[in-house]
Amino acid sequence: MDLIFWRHAEAEDWTEGCDDMQRALTARGEKQARRMASWLDRQLPDGTRIVSSPARRCEQTVMALDRKYKLRDDLAPDAGPEALLAAAGWPNGKSVVLVVGHQPGLGQAIAQLLGMGHDSCPVRKGAVWWIRTRERDGDVQTVVVTVQAPELM
Repeated sequence: MDLIFWRHAEAEDWTEGCDDMQRALTARGEKQARRMASWLDRQLPDGTRIVSSPARRCEQTVMALDRKYKLRDDLAPDAGPEALLAAAGWPNGKSVVLVVGHQPGLGQAIAQLLGMGHDSCPVRKGAVWWIRTRERDGDVQTVVVTVQAPELM
């Protein structure tokens, strides 16, 4: 199974009393989302299942991809790694799944999947982590296919 984590692009800063779910992408974030979406569109196979947090900044990020997606309340900003992995159907899913979400949940899920010694790993705004589970010689392995940041493209 291939599991792709895409952190939302740069968004407006959180301020006291703001509605976190309504924070929008900045102009820079919109550019980051378009750049990463262009790369993803060339890489993703047809039939990729795409799920996103319902937060405005995540939906704006995934909309740049111009493919069908589903908003999932269980991927909201406070979602932990268990919710992210369950939404993706990891590790037994049969398709490629793209999850658009937030830190720290994405970094926690990545750290868990890769057996890192930390509770979380940093995921840059707008970046993609592509992870694959495979079987080799009877062992199930989890490997990193690629990590892409919009600034490097």
